[in-house]
Amino acid sequence: MMSRSSTSPDSSTRYTGLAIGLHWLIALAIIGTFAVGLYMHDLPLSPQKLRIYSWHKWAGVTIFLCVILRLGWRLRHRPPEFPVGMPAWQHKAAEATHVLLYLLMFAVPLSGWLMSSAKGFQTVWFGVLPLPDLLDKNKELGSLLQEVHEVLNFGMAALVIAHLGAALKHHFIDRDDVLARMIPFLGNTTPGEMK
Repeated sequence: MMSRSSTSPDSSTRYTGLAIGLHWLIALAIIGTFAVGLYMHDLPLSPQKLRIYSWHKWAGVTIFLCVILRLGWRLRHRPPEFPVGMPAWQHKAAEATHVLLYLLMFAVPLSGWLMSSAKGFQTVWFGVLPLPDLLDKNKELGSLLQEVHEVLNFGMAALVIAHLGAALKHHFIDRDDVLARMIPFLGNTTPGEMK
């Protein structure tokens, strides 16, 4: 991936419309899918629970595909430069957070797909397109993958909270335009300039 700290004539102070749209679509989908996962976990076995599990898996596959599109776009478009005066450790922390988020956005749905395969439940995307099982049925492996899936999900939740906290810190404490780059209606206005 390209470094944000280098300058170039095509660097911008905000993300492209597609990058912003995919960011918020993926963010809302992840939050919703995580909430559904928490809700369905302890439901008694029933047709309703199986239906909710199917919706959860459809969402996971959709997120996976959107992340591929988002990563492809990111590799071809330089993200905005870091704010002038931002400490080097914050550059490194931001880049590390983004790399970890991308890894988890791939690993979480992939671990769910592997778990489903190992438990013997094929994923049929939107009830129409059957996806190949990635593993043979194996109850013990399925249980292990369920634990992996849960740990990855909670790891992602913690990282998302840290990411959100950093964005709010930039907006309300540092008073720079980091948050405004991803929220179109904020424009380039920082809290110090708002009346």
